[in-house]
Amino acid sequence: MDVRPIRTQTDHEAALAEIATLMEARAGTPQGDRLDVLVTLVAAYEAEQVPVGLPDPINAILFMLDQKRLSRRDLEPPIGSRARVAEVLNRRRALTLPMIRRLADLLDIPAAVLIQPYDLRGAATPHRPSAHAA
Repeated sequence: MDVRPIRTQTDHEAALAEIATLMEARAGTPQGDRLDVLVTLVAAYEAEQVPVGLPDPINAILFMLDQKRLSRRDLEPPIGSRARVAEVLNRRRALTLPMIRRLADLLDIPAAVLIQPYDLRGAATPHRPSAHAA
């Protein structure tokens, strides 16, 4: 089996092309083994070369609400009134540090996701959450 590390974009593209030809290979066959090795090499290369960024904080909140089958009303304890929840989810009000702490606990979202700057509607620059606002 002549397999080499993937070091360049050209190597990556060649490996992907070969993977496409081997997709029907059965496990335990030489072709299946080659497919497994190539997929592992491609995954390692992509993890190094194409890092996946953190999701947008508001999108992460909405996603976890859906995953946990919670409603916007369930966000009132960590965020505030129904109006405050709407302002935050509609990007008219920024998350504060106390909100971030409570949302991280409620929704199991890493604080690193929630503290990222994100665009507010009508704001010229991404917002950085304040440690002092409630």
